[in-house]
Amino acid sequence: MRIIPAIDIINGKCVRLSKGDYATEIIYNENPLEVAKMFEAHGVKYLHLVDLDGAKASHIVNHKVLENIASKTNLSIDFGGGLKSDDDLRIAFESGANQITGGSIAVKNPDIFKSWLQKYGADKIILGADALDEKVAVTGWLEESDKELLPFIQNYEKVGVSYVICTDISKDGMLQGPSFDLYQKILNETLNIKLIASGGISTYDELPRLAEMGCEGTIVGKAIYEHRISMKQIENFILNN
Repeated sequence: MRIIPAIDIINGKCVRLSKGDYATEIIYNENPLEVAKMFEAHGVKYLHLVDLDGAKASHIVNHKVLENIASKTNLSIDFGGGLKSDDDLRIAFESGANQITGGSIAVKNPDIFKSWLQKYGADKIILGADALDEKVAVTGWLEESDKELLPFIQNYEKVGVSYVICTDISKDGMLQGPSFDLYQKILNETLNIKLIASGGISTYDELPRLAEMGCEGTIVGKAIYEHRISMKQIENFILNN
């Protein structure tokens, strides 16, 4: 299972929110590149980079941060937050993203999202399936849609989606443990989805459990920043898995 640390960006700074609420913003570092280099120094190969300004603005905003990290580290970066147009995608990939995550767009404009899948391939396009009470949430989690989470994922699996990042918003940033039951349900009800668990990771012991369940990756954010999981533990997990 891949360990994928998260860097969330507001105003070019590394922040974390709780349950996606912008009012709960905590700035952890003024320099995201510094954080990314620290991850890389501990053996991390992947990074989940979220443009929270972009999620609010509905277009890419912090592509310079992406470009800076991509050009000065060897991290494989998946980038998301407000990607709504072909132009947004072009900018993201030109700025060094290895993959992009589309969430709101997959709900609100499925034709565009499917066209990205066809153009770039399933290895480049991740479905962001963020949910509250198993209903898909959109626009940086500021809105809840009427889409049920599991059928939403299954329908996209049918048209070729391979990677899915699933965040249970009620858990995100709360350090109370991830939604094991929800992830198990998704893994049981899909055939070929590479599921990336996100939200609520709070202790090291949760990582092997998610790996045993069959998650392809796990995004870890606040647990690292709040020193609940040490970088040494992350390093050891990567070395031994």
